[in-house]
Amino acid sequence: MVTIKDVAKATGVAPSTVSRVIADNPRISVETKKKVRKAMKDLGYHPNINARNLVAKSTKAIGVIMPSSADKALQNPFFPEILRGIGSVTHRMQYSMTLSSGQTEEEIFEEVQRLVHGSYVDGVILLYSRLEDRVTSFLKEMKFPFVIVGKPYENMNEITHVDNDNFIAGKEITQHLIENGHEKIAFIGGSRDLFVTIDREAGYKAALQEADLEVSDRYKIHTEFLKSGGREAVETLLSLDEPPTGIVVTDDLMSVGVLSLLEESGVRVPQDISLVSFNNVYLSEIIRPALTTVDIQIHELGVQSAKALIEKTVNKSEPVKRISIQHQIVYRDSVSKQ
Repeated sequence: MVTIKDVAKATGVAPSTVSRVIADNPRISVETKKKVRKAMKDLGYHPNINARNLVAKSTKAIGVIMPSSADKALQNPFFPEILRGIGSVTHRMQYSMTLSSGQTEEEIFEEVQRLVHGSYVDGVILLYSRLEDRVTSFLKEMKFPFVIVGKPYENMNEITHVDNDNFIAGKEITQHLIENGHEKIAFIGGSRDLFVTIDREAGYKAALQEADLEVSDRYKIHTEFLKSGGREAVETLLSLDEPPTGIVVTDDLMSVGVLSLLEESGVRVPQDISLVSFNNVYLSEIIRPALTTVDIQIHELGVQSAKALIEKTVNKSEPVKRISIQHQIVYRDSVSKQ
Protein backbone atom coordinates (compact mmCIF):
# COMPACT_ATOMS: atom_id res chain seq x y z
CA MET A 1 0.00 0.00 0.00
CA VAL A 2 1.42 3.38 -1.07
CA THR A 3 1.93 5.86 1.79
CA ILE A 4 2.61 9.57 2.19
CA LYS A 5 6.27 8.70 2.83
CA ASP A 6 6.46 6.97 -0.58
CA VAL A 7 5.10 10.09 -2.29
CA ALA A 8 7.51 12.30 -0.32
CA LYS A 9 10.48 10.11 -1.31
CA ALA A 10 9.47 10.14 -5.00
CA THR A 11 9.21 13.93 -5.10
CA GLY A 12 12.04 14.87 -2.72
CA VAL A 13 9.80 16.81 -0.33
CA ALA A 14 8.95 16.27 3.33
CA PRO A 15 5.92 14.10 4.27
CA SER A 16 4.42 17.18 5.92
CA THR A 17 4.55 18.97 2.55
CA VAL A 18 2.65 16.10 0.92
CA SER A 19 -0.02 16.40 3.65
CA ARG A 20 -0.31 20.13 2.98
CA VAL A 21 -0.72 19.50 -0.76
CA ILE A 22 -3.52 17.02 0.00
CA ALA A 23 -5.19 19.71 2.14
CA ASP A 24 -4.63 22.27 -0.67
CA ASN A 25 -2.73 24.57 1.69
CA PRO A 26 -2.28 27.98 0.00
CA ARG A 27 1.27 28.24 1.41
CA ILE A 28 2.48 25.49 -0.92
CA SER A 29 3.55 26.68 -4.38
CA VAL A 30 1.63 25.71 -7.52
CA GLU A 31 4.74 23.97 -8.91
CA THR A 32 5.14 21.81 -5.80
CA LYS A 33 1.44 20.93 -5.81
CA LYS A 34 1.64 19.84 -9.46
CA LYS A 35 4.73 17.71 -8.79
CA VAL A 36 3.25 16.02 -5.71
CA ARG A 37 -0.16 15.41 -7.32
CA LYS A 38 1.51 13.86 -10.38
CA ALA A 39 3.50 11.52 -8.13
CA MET A 40 0.34 10.60 -6.20
CA LYS A 41 -1.37 9.72 -9.48
CA ASP A 42 1.62 7.80 -10.88
CA LEU A 43 2.08 5.82 -7.67
CA GLY A 44 -1.66 5.21 -7.20
CA TYR A 45 -1.79 6.94 -3.81
CA HIS A 46 -5.21 7.80 -2.38
CA PRO A 47 -5.52 9.88 0.81
CA ASN A 48 -7.33 8.35 3.78
CA ILE A 49 -10.34 10.66 3.51
CA ASN A 50 -11.99 9.46 6.73
CA ALA A 51 -8.89 10.09 8.83
CA ARG A 52 -8.32 13.49 7.27
CA ASN A 53 -11.94 14.50 7.69
CA LEU A 54 -11.90 13.45 11.34
CA VAL A 55 -9.07 15.88 11.98
CA ALA A 56 -10.62 18.67 9.88
CA LYS A 57 -14.14 18.02 11.28
CA SER A 58 -15.36 17.96 7.69
CA THR A 59 -16.89 15.24 5.54
CA LYS A 60 -15.92 16.86 2.21
CA ALA A 61 -19.41 15.84 1.09
CA ILE A 62 -22.60 17.76 0.27
CA GLY A 63 -26.20 16.57 0.15
CA VAL A 64 -28.46 17.34 -2.82
CA ILE A 65 -32.19 17.19 -2.12
CA MET A 66 -34.75 16.64 -4.89
CA PRO A 67 -38.29 18.07 -4.84
CA SER A 68 -39.71 14.55 -5.18
CA SER A 69 -38.45 10.98 -5.41
CA ALA A 70 -35.21 10.71 -7.38
CA ASP A 71 -36.59 8.12 -9.81
CA LYS A 72 -39.42 10.46 -10.79
CA ALA A 73 -37.37 13.69 -10.76
CA LEU A 74 -34.59 12.22 -12.90
CA GLN A 75 -37.05 11.59 -15.72
CA ASN A 76 -36.84 15.35 -16.26
CA PRO A 77 -33.63 16.46 -18.07
CA PHE A 78 -33.50 19.54 -15.79
CA PHE A 79 -32.17 17.46 -12.90
CA PRO A 80 -29.34 15.56 -14.63
CA GLU A 81 -28.18 18.88 -16.08
CA ILE A 82 -28.18 20.77 -12.76
CA LEU A 83 -26.44 17.78 -11.14
CA ARG A 84 -23.81 17.98 -13.88
CA GLY A 85 -23.21 21.61 -12.91
CA ILE A 86 -22.96 20.75 -9.21
CA GLY A 87 -20.71 17.79 -9.99
CA SER A 88 -18.28 19.91 -12.01
CA VAL A 89 -17.60 21.95 -8.85
CA THR A 90 -17.54 19.07 -6.36
CA HIS A 91 -15.12 17.14 -8.57
CA ARG A 92 -12.76 20.10 -8.85
CA MET A 93 -12.94 20.78 -5.10
CA GLN A 94 -12.60 17.06 -4.26
CA TYR A 95 -16.00 16.85 -2.59
CA SER A 96 -18.43 13.96 -2.92
CA MET A 97 -22.16 14.31 -3.47
CA THR A 98 -25.01 12.48 -1.74
CA LEU A 99 -28.32 12.49 -3.61
CA SER A 100 -31.60 12.17 -1.70
CA SER A 101 -33.52 9.00 -2.47
CA GLY A 102 -36.69 9.40 -0.39
CA GLN A 103 -39.93 8.48 -2.18
CA THR A 104 -42.25 10.79 -0.24
CA GLU A 105 -41.96 14.21 1.42
CA GLU A 106 -41.86 12.44 4.80
CA GLU A 107 -39.05 10.11 3.69
CA ILE A 108 -37.08 13.04 2.22
CA PHE A 109 -37.46 14.97 5.48
CA GLU A 110 -36.27 11.97 7.52
CA GLU A 111 -33.30 11.54 5.18
CA VAL A 112 -32.26 15.18 5.62
CA GLN A 113 -32.51 14.77 9.40
CA ARG A 114 -30.25 11.70 9.20
CA LEU A 115 -27.70 13.51 7.01
CA VAL A 116 -27.55 16.46 9.42
CA HIS A 117 -27.66 14.65 12.78
CA GLY A 118 -25.26 11.96 11.59
CA SER A 119 -22.79 14.53 10.20
CA TYR A 120 -22.76 12.73 6.86
CA VAL A 121 -22.46 15.96 4.86
CA ASP A 122 -21.09 19.48 5.40
CA GLY A 123 -24.06 21.21 3.80
CA VAL A 124 -27.14 20.75 1.64
CA ILE A 125 -28.44 22.09 -1.70
CA LEU A 126 -32.23 22.12 -2.11
CA LEU A 127 -33.17 21.80 -5.79
CA TYR A 128 -36.54 23.42 -5.17
CA SER A 129 -38.31 26.12 -3.17
CA ARG A 130 -41.84 25.51 -1.94
CA LEU A 131 -44.28 27.11 0.45
CA GLU A 132 -43.94 26.13 4.11
CA ASP A 133 -41.27 23.51 3.50
CA ARG A 134 -40.34 21.38 6.55
CA VAL A 135 -36.83 20.71 5.25
CA THR A 136 -36.02 24.41 4.90
CA SER A 137 -37.40 25.17 8.37
CA PHE A 138 -35.38 22.30 9.89
CA LEU A 139 -32.09 23.36 8.23
CA LYS A 140 -32.58 26.95 9.33
CA GLU A 141 -33.43 25.90 12.89
CA MET A 142 -30.31 23.70 13.04
CA LYS A 143 -28.17 26.53 11.61
CA PHE A 144 -26.90 23.99 9.10
CA PRO A 145 -25.27 25.31 5.88
CA PHE A 146 -27.67 25.13 2.94
CA VAL A 147 -28.40 26.80 -0.38
CA ILE A 148 -31.70 26.91 -2.26
CA VAL A 149 -32.03 26.76 -6.04
CA GLY A 150 -35.03 29.06 -6.34
CA LYS A 151 -36.51 31.85 -4.23
CA PRO A 152 -37.03 31.17 -0.51
CA TYR A 153 -40.60 31.22 0.75
CA GLU A 154 -39.65 33.54 3.62
CA ASN A 155 -36.51 34.97 5.24
CA MET A 156 -35.22 35.76 1.76
CA ASN A 157 -32.45 37.98 3.14
CA GLU A 158 -31.30 35.23 5.51
CA ILE A 159 -30.98 32.33 3.05
CA THR A 160 -28.40 32.04 0.26
CA HIS A 161 -30.19 31.20 -2.97
CA VAL A 162 -29.49 30.91 -6.69
CA ASP A 163 -32.32 31.81 -9.02
CA ASN A 164 -33.53 33.29 -12.30
CA ASP A 165 -35.99 36.16 -12.42
CA ASN A 166 -38.90 33.84 -13.17
CA PHE A 167 -41.47 36.62 -13.01
CA ILE A 168 -39.76 38.59 -15.80
CA ALA A 169 -39.11 35.40 -17.80
CA GLY A 170 -42.78 34.40 -17.53
CA LYS A 171 -43.85 37.86 -18.62
CA GLU A 172 -41.46 38.04 -21.59
CA ILE A 173 -42.32 34.61 -23.01
CA THR A 174 -46.06 35.38 -22.73
CA GLN A 175 -45.52 38.74 -24.44
CA HIS A 176 -43.93 36.86 -27.36
CA LEU A 177 -47.25 35.09 -27.94
CA ILE A 178 -49.18 38.34 -27.56
CA GLU A 179 -46.89 40.07 -30.08
CA ASN A 180 -47.78 37.31 -32.54
CA GLY A 181 -51.47 38.12 -32.21
CA HIS A 182 -52.56 35.54 -29.65
CA GLU A 183 -55.30 36.57 -27.23
CA LYS A 184 -56.50 33.25 -25.81
CA ILE A 185 -53.36 32.09 -24.01
CA ALA A 186 -53.25 29.20 -21.55
CA PHE A 187 -50.73 28.43 -18.81
CA ILE A 188 -49.54 24.95 -17.82
CA GLY A 189 -47.47 24.99 -14.62
CA GLY A 190 -46.17 22.67 -11.94
CA SER A 191 -47.45 22.37 -8.38
CA ARG A 192 -49.05 25.53 -6.96
CA ASP A 193 -46.76 25.41 -3.90
CA LEU A 194 -43.53 25.66 -5.92
CA PHE A 195 -42.16 29.18 -6.17
CA VAL A 196 -40.93 28.64 -9.72
CA THR A 197 -44.55 28.04 -10.78
CA ILE A 198 -45.89 30.94 -8.69
CA ASP A 199 -43.44 33.45 -10.22
CA ARG A 200 -43.80 32.29 -13.83
CA GLU A 201 -47.59 32.33 -13.51
CA ALA A 202 -47.47 35.84 -12.04
CA GLY A 203 -45.41 36.97 -15.06
CA TYR A 204 -47.88 35.34 -17.44
CA LYS A 205 -50.78 37.10 -15.69
CA ALA A 206 -48.99 40.48 -15.75
CA ALA A 207 -48.36 40.23 -19.50
CA LEU A 208 -52.04 39.48 -20.19
CA GLN A 209 -53.21 42.33 -17.94
CA GLU A 210 -50.86 44.85 -19.58
CA ALA A 211 -52.28 43.84 -22.97
CA ASP A 212 -55.86 44.14 -21.64
CA LEU A 213 -56.46 40.43 -22.24
CA GLU A 214 -58.65 38.20 -20.09
CA VAL A 215 -56.99 36.15 -17.34
CA SER A 216 -59.19 33.06 -17.08
CA ASP A 217 -58.86 30.28 -14.49
CA ARG A 218 -60.11 27.86 -17.18
CA TYR A 219 -56.84 28.45 -19.03
CA LYS A 220 -54.60 27.73 -16.02
CA ILE A 221 -53.63 24.10 -15.35
CA HIS A 222 -51.26 22.74 -12.68
CA THR A 223 -49.70 19.31 -12.98
CA GLU A 224 -46.44 17.38 -12.51
CA PHE A 225 -43.21 18.35 -14.33
CA LEU A 226 -43.45 15.19 -16.45
CA LYS A 227 -44.42 14.27 -20.00
CA SER A 228 -47.62 12.66 -18.65
CA GLY A 229 -48.45 15.91 -16.84
CA GLY A 230 -48.28 17.84 -20.11
CA ARG A 231 -50.54 15.35 -21.88
CA GLU A 232 -53.20 15.50 -19.17
CA ALA A 233 -53.12 19.30 -19.03
CA VAL A 234 -53.56 19.90 -22.76
CA GLU A 235 -56.30 17.28 -22.94
CA THR A 236 -58.26 19.44 -20.48
CA LEU A 237 -57.59 22.58 -22.53
CA LEU A 238 -58.72 20.96 -25.78
CA SER A 239 -62.03 19.99 -24.16
CA LEU A 240 -62.96 23.66 -23.59
CA ASP A 241 -65.60 25.37 -25.74
CA GLU A 242 -62.92 27.88 -26.75
CA PRO A 243 -59.50 26.18 -26.67
CA PRO A 244 -56.49 28.51 -26.49
CA THR A 245 -54.48 29.47 -29.56
CA GLY A 246 -51.29 29.81 -27.54
CA ILE A 247 -49.92 27.94 -24.49
CA VAL A 248 -47.18 28.86 -22.02
CA VAL A 249 -45.71 25.64 -20.60
CA THR A 250 -43.33 26.01 -17.65
CA ASP A 251 -41.16 22.98 -18.44
CA ASP A 252 -39.80 21.44 -21.65
CA LEU A 253 -40.55 17.85 -20.65
CA MET A 254 -44.18 18.81 -20.07
CA SER A 255 -44.11 20.42 -23.51
CA VAL A 256 -43.09 17.09 -25.07
CA GLY A 257 -46.25 15.61 -23.56
CA VAL A 258 -48.30 18.55 -24.84
CA LEU A 259 -46.91 18.12 -28.37
CA SER A 260 -47.55 14.36 -28.44
CA LEU A 261 -51.19 14.74 -27.35
CA LEU A 262 -51.79 17.59 -29.82
CA GLU A 263 -50.34 15.51 -32.66
CA GLU A 264 -52.55 12.54 -31.74
CA SER A 265 -55.56 14.92 -31.70
CA GLY A 266 -54.79 16.25 -35.17
CA VAL A 267 -53.88 19.71 -33.85
CA ARG A 268 -50.92 21.25 -35.66
CA VAL A 269 -48.16 23.24 -33.92
CA PRO A 270 -47.71 26.12 -34.61
CA GLN A 271 -50.42 26.46 -37.29
CA ASP A 272 -53.35 25.70 -34.94
CA ILE A 273 -51.80 26.23 -31.51
CA SER A 274 -48.54 28.01 -30.71
CA LEU A 275 -46.40 26.75 -27.86
CA VAL A 276 -43.67 28.33 -25.72
CA SER A 277 -41.76 26.67 -22.93
CA PHE A 278 -39.04 26.90 -20.27
CA ASN A 279 -35.59 25.42 -19.53
CA ASN A 280 -34.06 24.85 -23.00
CA VAL A 281 -33.08 21.24 -22.29
CA TYR A 282 -31.64 19.24 -25.21
CA LEU A 283 -35.10 17.81 -26.03
CA SER A 284 -36.43 21.25 -26.93
CA GLU A 285 -34.13 21.49 -29.94
CA ILE A 286 -34.47 17.97 -31.35
CA ILE A 287 -38.25 17.50 -31.22
CA ARG A 288 -40.43 18.73 -34.08
CA PRO A 289 -41.35 21.47 -34.13
CA ALA A 290 -38.33 22.68 -32.17
CA LEU A 291 -39.52 24.66 -29.15
CA THR A 292 -39.28 28.36 -28.53
CA THR A 293 -38.17 28.27 -24.91
CA VAL A 294 -36.57 30.24 -22.09
CA ASP A 295 -32.95 29.22 -21.51
CA ILE A 296 -32.48 29.46 -17.72
CA GLN A 297 -28.84 28.22 -17.83
CA ILE A 298 -29.47 25.07 -15.79
CA HIS A 299 -25.80 24.03 -15.66
CA GLU A 300 -24.82 27.45 -14.28
CA LEU A 301 -27.54 27.22 -11.61
CA GLY A 302 -25.81 24.04 -10.45
CA VAL A 303 -22.31 25.51 -10.60
CA GLN A 304 -23.20 28.60 -8.60
CA SER A 305 -25.23 26.71 -5.98
CA ALA A 306 -22.31 24.31 -5.34
CA LYS A 307 -19.78 27.14 -5.13
CA ALA A 308 -21.98 29.10 -2.73
CA LEU A 309 -22.56 26.07 -0.49
CA ILE A 310 -18.89 25.07 -0.29
CA GLU A 311 -17.98 28.67 0.57
CA LYS A 312 -20.51 28.52 3.43
CA THR A 313 -19.17 25.20 4.72
CA VAL A 314 -15.57 26.44 4.68
CA ASN A 315 -16.34 29.86 6.17
CA LYS A 316 -19.21 29.87 8.66
CA SER A 317 -19.33 33.69 8.56
CA GLU A 318 -19.80 33.80 4.75
CA PRO A 319 -22.48 36.45 4.09
CA VAL A 320 -25.88 35.53 2.68
CA LYS A 321 -26.07 35.90 -1.12
CA ARG A 322 -28.77 36.14 -3.75
CA ILE A 323 -27.18 34.94 -6.99
CA SER A 324 -29.24 35.79 -10.06
CA ILE A 325 -28.66 33.81 -13.27
CA GLN A 326 -29.63 35.58 -16.49
CA HIS A 327 -32.18 34.00 -18.82
CA GLN A 328 -32.75 34.43 -22.53
CA ILE A 329 -35.45 33.36 -24.96
CA VAL A 330 -34.36 30.93 -27.67
CA TYR A 331 -36.65 31.45 -30.67
CA ARG A 332 -37.39 28.34 -32.71
CA ASP A 333 -40.36 26.93 -34.66
CA SER A 334 -43.28 26.46 -32.24
CA VAL A 335 -44.88 29.92 -32.61
CA SER A 336 -46.72 31.44 -35.56
CA LYS A 337 -48.82 34.55 -36.03
CA GLN A 338 -52.51 34.27 -35.19
